[in-house]
Amino acid sequence: MAFINQLENAFQEINNAENALAMAKYMKNHLSFFGIKTTERRQRFKEIWKANKPEVTKNTRAIALELYAKEQRELHYCAIEILIKELKGNYKKEDILLIEKLLTTNSWWDSVDTISKYMLGQYLVEFPDAIDTTIDKFSNSDNMWLNRSAILFQLDYKKKTNFELLKTICIQHQSSKEFFIQKAIGWALREYAKTNSEAVKQFVLVNNLKPLSRKEALKNVSDA
Repeated sequence: MAFINQLENAFQEINNAENALAMAKYMKNHLSFFGIKTTERRQRFKEIWKANKPEVTKNTRAIALELYAKEQRELHYCAIEILIKELKGNYKKEDILLIEKLLTTNSWWDSVDTISKYMLGQYLVEFPDAIDTTIDKFSNSDNMWLNRSAILFQLDYKKKTNFELLKTICIQHQSSKEFFIQKAIGWALREYAKTNSEAVKQFVLVNNLKPLSRKEALKNVSDA
């Protein structure tokens, strides 16, 4: 596709080997990079996206999947940004399969967190009847990243957060030894504390959360 070819060529032209090594190291060498700083990447990406808007809109899912299968992380970021923009308000019921695939492919905190908040969260706003089955499946999965997504998907919900559901998932995973799960529990609770700090404080006080989860949850709660 013209869009993908132009994007890859543009990124190859501005790659920076030194930056790429530093970025890979920051991500524990799980992923490869062109070495392009965020501001420059987004500028070039938006220019090429704008020039190929009809193609991208018509082939959103196929383009995103092809980009996500590439080696360099910057292309994965572009895939996610395309899907967030193009699918909002236009999700199909079967797109949960696409979301699950993205969460479990090239998985690391940077992609999983963005997909959880802006894709899974938005999808479940559009299909609220799918919340129970989806979150039950993800929360009970053997895949740690799906577990994390189940904890984090309500990050942008604020007053619309289903706190009972969040508490249930946090309790389910409160004994996890996984850093990314402990951190996610704390983050999700800290975010909801902006809406209802007292409820979060009481929940933390009566449950045996890991120290990291507890610390993160109460970070901005007074008298905790």
